[in-house]
Amino acid sequence: MVADGPTSAGAPIDILGVTQAFRSGGKDLPVLDDVSISARQGEFVALIGPSGSGKSTLLRLLAGLDKPLFGEVYVGGAPVTGPDPSRPLVFQDPTLLPWRTVRQNVAVGPQARGILKQSRGRIDAALELVGLTEFADAWPAQLSGGMAQRAALARALVGDPSVLLLDEPLGKLDALTRRVLQGELLSLWRERGFTAVLVTHDVSEALLLADRVVVFSPRPARVREAIDVDLGRPRDQSTREFNALRRHILEILDADQTGPDRDRTARADHIARLDDKEVLT
Repeated sequence: MVADGPTSAGAPIDILGVTQAFRSGGKDLPVLDDVSISARQGEFVALIGPSGSGKSTLLRLLAGLDKPLFGEVYVGGAPVTGPDPSRPLVFQDPTLLPWRTVRQNVAVGPQARGILKQSRGRIDAALELVGLTEFADAWPAQLSGGMAQRAALARALVGDPSVLLLDEPLGKLDALTRRVLQGELLSLWRERGFTAVLVTHDVSEALLLADRVVVFSPRPARVREAIDVDLGRPRDQSTREFNALRRHILEILDADQTGPDRDRTARADHIARLDDKEVLT
């Protein structure tokens, strides 16, 4: 373990009336429009919506990599003013440094903060937590996609984060590896107690992992609906309750894509049936 025994280190999140825009071609490009989201301590929240709707932008604001144009972002009751190791961001690509071994990549944070010597035990513990102890001295080029993403998770977990920000970390993995890592991510969340915010385009993944799914509109993003996933774990994708939630989310997404025409519900049902078929085959 990275710390002695299970932790309850999760921090609550409050995003209050956040509006964000970027300058492009001499014009302001609106990305987020008056977005408010809260997460309880230790809650797992998934953000889902069309591509380019500002989900990753919101993670960057939580990580302290950007500042909002308007509104406030709080973690643990304190305003986010910049990056902090307690709020690591895990990307879709593992972003491992190819000239450093797996252990050296996991050690990047402690080394940058000048605490490498006293963190060696935590680095080894993080590698053990994600099942990479035997590959600690391997080079990134020697790892599979799933193993590289485990290394990225270990790098994030070595600081025992209160909030873990996940920007489609499983999006480029094959279906089997993705399923395995979904389970491992859920186990890490249960054991460590951090608050998790996951960006995903996969409705089923959001429902498998999250306590609550926040659905975004197209850019500039507003919150369409925040849906509590009141299902026990482990979750079964074949149940009526799971598929009802999935269909509901697809209807919201489809309505935003097609506009207010009378066939949008039929299209959402068609997409849901295709999704069901993919799960069952």
